[in-house]
Amino acid sequence: MSGLRVAVVGAGWAGLAAAEACVRAGAAVTLLEATAQPGGRARALAVPHSDGTALPLDNGQHILIGAYVDTLALMERVGVDLGTTLWPMPLALPFADGGGLDTPRWAAGWPAPLAALAAIATAGGWDGRDRAALVARLVRWRLGGFRAPAGATVSAVCAGLPPRVVDDLIEPLCVSALNLPAAQASGAVFLRVLRDAFTGRGHAGWAPSALLLPRTDLGALLPAPALRWLGERGASVRLGTRVTGVTRDSRGWTLALGSDTLHADRVVWATGAASAAKGLSTVAPAWAAQTGALPHTAIATVWAHHAGGLGRPMVALRGGPAQFAFDRGALAPQEPALRGVLAFVASAAEGERDTLQAGVLAQAQAQLGLAVTPLQTVVERRATFACTPGLVRPAPVVAPGLWAAGDYVDGPYPATLEGAVRSGRAAAAAALA
Repeated sequence: MSGLRVAVVGAGWAGLAAAEACVRAGAAVTLLEATAQPGGRARALAVPHSDGTALPLDNGQHILIGAYVDTLALMERVGVDLGTTLWPMPLALPFADGGGLDTPRWAAGWPAPLAALAAIATAGGWDGRDRAALVARLVRWRLGGFRAPAGATVSAVCAGLPPRVVDDLIEPLCVSALNLPAAQASGAVFLRVLRDAFTGRGHAGWAPSALLLPRTDLGALLPAPALRWLGERGASVRLGTRVTGVTRDSRGWTLALGSDTLHADRVVWATGAASAAKGLSTVAPAWAAQTGALPHTAIATVWAHHAGGLGRPMVALRGGPAQFAFDRGALAPQEPALRGVLAFVASAAEGERDTLQAGVLAQAQAQLGLAVTPLQTVVERRATFACTPGLVRPAPVVAPGLWAAGDYVDGPYPATLEGAVRSGRAAAAAALA
């Protein structure tokens, strides 16, 4: 591939994955990012503390799982030490009241299906009927290849499960993975995620269902190491450079960069859906119209402080608006400044910022007994596409020599880090072919 010029537009996780694959194959890569910071919708964020300092946090708290094999392998290839940057936990969705799943220590090293069975057998607040019903449904899903009709919702594929199972497992998993409640989310995509988590393969010896909580900010988790790796191998990384136009020419593609231009043989467009629809509207009007019409849902993260923290890395919450709370101080005990810093995550968030924050503070008081001090509330209005039943997502091929990459592009995964990385790698493979 020596001499092949590839332009990657967007330095989010999909763009970084595409750029890494192209550089590794020997292409001459130019990575263009409109903002001054890489990472896209999973990026580092400086959050003001009450003492006047700025805390190195994120625009939103993310969870990886052991089944995110492409993401974890990419992190390793660009020099990330997974053992020091991720906190591994067996499958666990514990609530403060003692309910929910929490894999017992004696089963933590078991293979994923057996560990899941141990978590079900010891789930707090569940009776024998709850346990038997879930095990029977998992067996049925596995025998059926974890497939569901394209038009079925998660509620439909889970119909008949006891309310306790739905409330403690199905709803939290669904809203965290698909960013929609079970009554609105795609049952087919949900079962695909369950298939990989419970019967797939994990990375680096972790079970596929293992929860991997970042010990660092998201910038240190991938974007910063990836930019360093790309620069060391001759890629041109241009932050703060916006593509204002793209046209086909006899040699491939010409990208307008304000008063400058860039020529490339192949282009991987790895921005968010809205930016892609706008930037490619003249190149592929039908593709852009479909992409621009994708529905989206929001995620809100309320950063707060409580001197005592949670006493554990993560806890599930009931009712809403938040579904989970994370103790960043517990995850990064080597960082004294993060002691007592908490992240409350409200997926499928609705309402205004102040209303969401007030609801989360009330949740913390009622369910955790904590009077927390808010630090900053971040609302990503277009955090993910709405993964509804039967949704037709844009194809990765935009035009000859131009491919789209991003978690919204057609693929088996919902809008997750793994979905973005897989899409970036697939676009790079097509560009290199």
